[in-house]
Amino acid sequence: MIKGTVLIATDICKGCELCVAACPQHCLTLSKQINTKGYRFAELKNEECTGCVNCALVCPDAAITVYRQAKIKKAV
Repeated sequence: MIKGTVLIATDICKGCELCVAACPQHCLTLSKQINTKGYRFAELKNEECTGCVNCALVCPDAAITVYRQAKIKKAV
């Protein structure tokens, strides 16, 4: 399985929860903390992320960057 992770610009996030709904692995949640604009922001809650990019595609504020680990090539 491909591993991924997300980086969320917490000061940009408005807590709309579109990314939470779009994540098939249920990796995202809203934090209990509040950002500088007064919104609860999205955060990664577990390590099940596959780097599918759904969260970044639905984010209206482009606050999410997705990273994937490179595939390990098998020696032939």
